[in-house]
Amino acid sequence: MAGASIKVSVRGERPIAKALNRLLKRGQNLTPVLGDIGEYLLPSTQQRFVDMQAPDGSPWAELSGTTVEMKAAKGARLDRILTDSGTLADTLHYQISSDTLSLGSNQEYAAIQQLGGITAPNSMIPGVEIPAREFLGMAPFEKNEVEAMVAGYLAQAIGS
Repeated sequence: MAGASIKVSVRGERPIAKALNRLLKRGQNLTPVLGDIGEYLLPSTQQRFVDMQAPDGSPWAELSGTTVEMKAAKGARLDRILTDSGTLADTLHYQISSDTLSLGSNQEYAAIQQLGGITAPNSMIPGVEIPAREFLGMAPFEKNEVEAMVAGYLAQAIGS
């Protein structure tokens, strides 16, 4: 054969099969890495309340005139969005199982703040449209970090 060539040969399938079995076994229980991911994402999600921006970096919608009036009447800060008392950010938590990480808040109003919508007839300000102010999700840099965490976790199976 003219030119250059590389030949790779594997002698015996046993080492490959063992490595693949270790990888498969490790992939069946992602609890350890999901815990690490939860610990990574929780503070960055809470930071969004300080930065007042969505995971993609876009700023949250400004407060409506009605909300500004309500906050002023209570003596609350007018320069902060979604942080009257800090409850929403403080109630963020995550739960993990062998293959799932869930991060969110158990506050009833969390969904309308995340997704936007019309307030209920029995709410503080009934029938008002609330713009979505996303706080849940992953920024591109967070997605890259999470992918690296999972890859590292699975790579440990190959190296062992």
